Amino acid sequence: MTDEQARARFAAATLAHLATADERGRPHVVPFVFVLRGETIYSAVDAKPKRTTALRRLANVAANPHVSALVDHYSEDWDSLWWVRADGLGRILDVAQDEARNALELLTARYHQYRRQPPGGPVLAIDVERWSGWSASAD
Repeated sequence: MTDEQARARFAAATLAHLATADERGRPHVVPFVFVLRGETIYSAVDAKPKRTTALRRLANVAANPHVSALVDHYSEDWDSLWWVRADGLGRILDVAQDEARNALELLTARYHQYRRQPPGGPVLAIDVERWSGWSASAD
C-alpha cells in the first residue's frame, strides 16, 4: 500500500484508535473521531460523557508527544482486510488558537453530532510523520 493509498483510506474512515504512552512508556489506546487536514489529524475533547475532562490521552501527549492512530477494516471475507497507521507527534491546542478554531469547524462539518453540540476542546493535533498500512488485496 502506498502512502497516498494509506492516507486516502485513513481520511475516509470516521473512527480511529489513538495510541499514546505516558512518561514511563505505559500504553493507552482509545477510540476517537477525527478529521484529516493536510498531514495533520485533529480531534477535540467533546461533550460525550466522560469520567473526567482531564483526559489521559492529553496528559500522555504532554508528557510524550509520540503517538499512533490506527484505522482498519475487518470482514469475514479475509481478502478484504486492511489497516492503516499514522505515526506522528501530538500537540495540544487551546481553543483560542486559530488552528484549533479551524479544526473545530472541520470537525463540526464532518460529524453531524457536533452540529447539535460542538466540541469545546481542547484540540489534539497530530502531525503525521509516517503513513503505513497493509491490505489483503492488491488494490
